[in-house]
Amino acid sequence: MTYRARRFAALAAFALTAGLSLAGCSQQPSAERPPLEGAQIGGPFTLVDKSGKTVTWDSFKGRWRIVYFGYTFCPDACPLDVQSLMGGFSRFEKSHPPQAAKVQPIFITIDPARDTPEVVGEWTAAFSPRLLGLTGTQAQVDQAAKAFAAYYKKGEVTSDGGYLMDHTRIAYLMDPDGKPVAMLPIDRKPEAVEAELAKWVK
Repeated sequence: MTYRARRFAALAAFALTAGLSLAGCSQQPSAERPPLEGAQIGGPFTLVDKSGKTVTWDSFKGRWRIVYFGYTFCPDACPLDVQSLMGGFSRFEKSHPPQAAKVQPIFITIDPARDTPEVVGEWTAAFSPRLLGLTGTQAQVDQAAKAFAAYYKKGEVTSDGGYLMDHTRIAYLMDPDGKPVAMLPIDRKPEAVEAELAKWVK
């Protein structure tokens, strides 16, 4: 074997050995942790659906949940948010049917004085039959909002009796144990919501 051949063989052997050593020492990247992991968000509540049936937080045990607080008389923000949310969820249903079947989207009103079970039911049905609308007494709504750190405040009443509600605009994704996972990007296009759901819901 010539000197050149011996040198090439030695280099090749060194590269192989080094490669194996590096491969042995390298670590697989750990799975990304949920952004809201450990956050004190979510908790017991008792509300009613469109038919007046009592619904509690434990009613969804074992299922992924999306929770959004808003009100049906909202002139712009809520319709836009829910349209983006359910548009993304609809895309997710088509691209990931088995995973989507495990998810329950929930709309909880912050304006129970006007949002009766019937009103909430009709409003949510306009976006998707999969969207569950919930309401209740003011005390029940207050309890639910507090559990999810949802802020809201009634605005000034106009001469015709109307008013607006100032409120947070967050759609929480909760895991099957009721623990917070992430905030869905409802301020973006439905594709972004679909991608975020696909990232976490397994």
